Amino acid sequence: MAKGERLRKSVYEAELFRLQAELVKMQEWVRGEGERLVVVFEGRDAAGKGSTIKRVTQYLNPRVARIVALPVPTERERTQWYFQRYVEHLPAAGEIVLFDRSWYNRAGVERVLGYCTPEEHQRFLRQCPIFERMLVEDGIRLHKYWFSVSDVEQQRRFESRLTDPMRRWKLSTTDLESITRWEDYSRAKDDMFVHTDIPEARWNVVESDDKRRSRINMIAHLLSQVPYADVEAPMLDLPQRPPSRGYVRPDRSLQHEVPDHVASLEQ
Repeated sequence: MAKGERLRKSVYEAELFRLQAELVKMQEWVRGEGERLVVVFEGRDAAGKGSTIKRVTQYLNPRVARIVALPVPTERERTQWYFQRYVEHLPAAGEIVLFDRSWYNRAGVERVLGYCTPEEHQRFLRQCPIFERMLVEDGIRLHKYWFSVSDVEQQRRFESRLTDPMRRWKLSTTDLESITRWEDYSRAKDDMFVHTDIPEARWNVVESDDKRRSRINMIAHLLSQVPYADVEAPMLDLPQRPPSRGYVRPDRSLQHEVPDHVASLEQ
């Protein structure tokens, strides 16, 4: 299959399910070994970060794998050390944390839209490699992915969301700014890569004009970077249901039952 060719749906679904089974194995290894795994998802607006995260976590245990998507910082948080509010969401032993956007907000949207000062931006670029080296040195497995999308494909996805009432919520004024400030975001990303693409935590670029291909490529790469192994599952046997000891269920009329909406569909 040529690199630019759209991945067929049948191939995509079969490979995605296989990779998701491997993600479950990886999860059990992380939990069993007490590992700490952080995956950072960054990239252009409408580049497919959210849909990829959804596929990554589809079959994972939410008590083990958490998605962190922080809102705009509060007034109190604005006065803290910039990385402080992210630190509290880092994983403990046996946990996986996926950041749907991360501390790199400062290198992208905050810089481009003027939400931080030039001094704050420069301080971030100096401190970020130090911060990430500290995480890795402490034993956290840190993997960073940048989802890249062309301006033509981004425009198409924005137009699709604009007319789709089920996905209209995905568009914001900040998202639309990425159209008029395309080159500003490009320069910000290039500057960010120069300072933060470090040996301890490299940036892995995911070409995402084809969402199916990008999801498969990202998940396969993550699995290749984590040295997980099969964890033997404990043998479980369903117990025999004991005989009744005289319990009588209350009359259903005493309960407030959800109306049978399905019945109206069958008429």
